[in-house]
Amino acid sequence: MVESAKTELSIVTQCALLQINRSTYYYQDYKKPEVSEEDLLIMHEIDKVYTEFPVYGARRMSRELKRRNWQVGRQRATKLMRIMGLEPIYPRPNTSKPHPGHQTYPYLLKGVKAGYPNHIWGVDITYIPLQNTWMYLVAILDWYSRYIVSWELADTMTVDFCIRALQTALEKAIPDIHNSDQGSQFTSQSYLSILEAIEKIAISMDGRGRAFDNIFTERLWRTVKQEEVYLNEYQSPKEARESLTEFIYKYNYRRLHQSIDYVPPAEVYFGDRKLKTQ
Repeated sequence: MVESAKTELSIVTQCALLQINRSTYYYQDYKKPEVSEEDLLIMHEIDKVYTEFPVYGARRMSRELKRRNWQVGRQRATKLMRIMGLEPIYPRPNTSKPHPGHQTYPYLLKGVKAGYPNHIWGVDITYIPLQNTWMYLVAILDWYSRYIVSWELADTMTVDFCIRALQTALEKAIPDIHNSDQGSQFTSQSYLSILEAIEKIAISMDGRGRAFDNIFTERLWRTVKQEEVYLNEYQSPKEARESLTEFIYKYNYRRLHQSIDYVPPAEVYFGDRKLKTQ
């Protein structure tokens, strides 16, 4: 057992001796929030509204839900959107708040366009509805090719599954720039230390008022939700994982993308094709 009280051994040393990841210790007390059956149904509806209208905050979300016959006030909408990890996409102060004490990095992409595979990677998390619960999906996307380099599913929005996705991605390639928001997962030292250990990678984080920095990943989420998640209504985590595995393969290797000259992302990511529409 790791002891957080005063001891001669630091948390880092204790985790090393016990051969556990520090992130496992820091998030060991995190539990998935308990919600009522009605709240779960509302959360699933919020996800559909947000996918269509990602600029909606709690006020407009509440009004939209009422138009859909869900009597949800602003405070309730705020609470459920927080559980889901949703924030409206529009310029405003404090668009993403890091965990207190976590390090942040400056935004490096002003005026920069992805010019080749592994130039810029973006990472983000989204809500995945299941019949009686929900999960979170994290994906690392190559901005130039729109290729999903790696992804992971988890029951809780802790740093652990983000680290797994990052490690899997780095086994395939090394990007020039890694961009994220300032969420606690991506500003945690256990996540950043992996990036910091690779000298080539420049770490970039979306700053205040930079609402559309991760627009490529937002478009990815809309595609995943509309073409896969909402059509299947997963009954279990196993079913969600299997179905998403199949869809993401098709997304990478078979689905034609208008934004990359109507070819699958893999042809751009692994090939010598120079895009015309970038």
